[in-house]
Amino acid sequence: MATTLRGADIVIKTLERAGHTTIFTLSGNHIMSLFDAAIDSKLELSHVRHEAATVHMADAFGRLTGKPGIAWVTGGPGHANAVGALFTALGQESPMVLMSGHTETDQLGRGGFQELKQVEMAAPVTKASWMATNTATVGMDVAKAIRLATSGRPGPVHLSLPSDILDASVPEEAVVWPSASDFSDRPIALHDAAARAILSMIGEAKKPLILAAPRFANRTGHAIRDRLEATLGVPTVIMDSVRGFNDASAGNFAEVARQADLIVLLGKALDFTLKLGGAPVNPAAAFVAIDPSGALLDRAARELGARFAFGCLADTMPAAQKLMRLGSGRDRAWLETAHGLMRKRPADWGTMTSKTEGKLHPAELFTALRPYVDRHPDTVLICDGGEFAQWGQAMLPNPRRMINGVTGSIGSSLPMAGGARAVEKSAPIFAVLGDGTFGFHMSEFETAVRLNLPYIAVVGTDCRWNAEYNLQVRDYGPNRTFGCELDPTRYDLAVAGMGGHGELVTKVSDIAGAVERALASGKPACINVMIESIPSPVVRVT
Repeated sequence: MATTLRGADIVIKTLERAGHTTIFTLSGNHIMSLFDAAIDSKLELSHVRHEAATVHMADAFGRLTGKPGIAWVTGGPGHANAVGALFTALGQESPMVLMSGHTETDQLGRGGFQELKQVEMAAPVTKASWMATNTATVGMDVAKAIRLATSGRPGPVHLSLPSDILDASVPEEAVVWPSASDFSDRPIALHDAAARAILSMIGEAKKPLILAAPRFANRTGHAIRDRLEATLGVPTVIMDSVRGFNDASAGNFAEVARQADLIVLLGKALDFTLKLGGAPVNPAAAFVAIDPSGALLDRAARELGARFAFGCLADTMPAAQKLMRLGSGRDRAWLETAHGLMRKRPADWGTMTSKTEGKLHPAELFTALRPYVDRHPDTVLICDGGEFAQWGQAMLPNPRRMINGVTGSIGSSLPMAGGARAVEKSAPIFAVLGDGTFGFHMSEFETAVRLNLPYIAVVGTDCRWNAEYNLQVRDYGPNRTFGCELDPTRYDLAVAGMGGHGELVTKVSDIAGAVERALASGKPACINVMIESIPSPVVRVT
């Protein structure tokens, strides 16, 4: 008797062949065949409480490993819940694949159950989005999604899986299985001539500056950045923040850009974070762009005009390796000047204290927290949200840092911490977020408890949507603030009620004990810190 396989079985076996056995998911009608097929497989399903959390967890997995994180959700409203989270992954160039269940193909346009234009909905926030249409070739669709997520500029990819495609059975010999080469593309190489032309321009410049894309914001990318600086003697900045030149974790980055006479965009898109090449960038600075996207090269050329000196199509990390192989060092005076500007912090940060009894200044909290973040070389730091998290970014340098990124979205940190724990089995994981942000995914503490994914969330509770409050004060005046107040909620008790560990901190002397007890608990933990409502830090050092 001939062996048959369901589409769901083919999806599972394809993922196994590719080594993708960690799945972040939330169940639903359209994907129950996937759950059934996974029972006898090598796959480990992390079942969460909200579809967006599956994407954020897969996003964290992708950033930390460089391999696509895999998320499964059901169709219709489940897909709709997940789509918004894709925007964060897209902005940070995080490789991941969202597989959504879908209405049966024979019911399309006929009012099928939870029918929705899922492909069109996901398209603006993904590299690619399509629907599988054939059971025998659905494995090829999965391989294509994985390949696209990692090729060129990495990012999220969406694949809709109609339930009839998953439920249908085909003879095993009819299945079109992907080969190893179907899961990855060969990188676009930087040609030697182009590399030498770029290195020549760098050599002729007095103050060159390399700006790297968000995809470099991981341990591998930081190592490449460090080697670039050591080999070429050129300051290299990884731009992964929505605040661009005002990113407090980069010190007086704006002054570095003002002095630079050549800017090399290493996969970094010319966008609003670069002020589209305007102030504070030196108006006389020439630009070079290395990018895997021809469209972004064209955009840079169009925006910069005569200042666009050279552009070439190439994948960025291999391009960086080529520049290091062919390049040589230069006088390090400019590199040291730039480092000095970007590393220096205002002296008073170390001595700032709260003026309000029972509340901490963010600076004194992060001064006390830093030894715990620095204690282990593999610590993962996640900074999410507005003003409070900006203090964390500025005061807690870490090569395994993940932030909400260039999209400026908030709310991802708690599921991202769970996703990070699926990768990092032993080192501490700290998530820094405000009380407004905490409300997005607080139910994922139950997920973390149930799945034994311990981490520590440090929640700055100032009872306010502080970023928006400060926008109102700045743009409309202190008497025109509205709709930004929150209650002094005991988030620590809420977490304890879900089986986690909770701590309340109201003075600096509480911090050490709270962190030690949270680490010792071995549970997902919330350290609820009552803080003053302070604007984000600004670094302007001359």
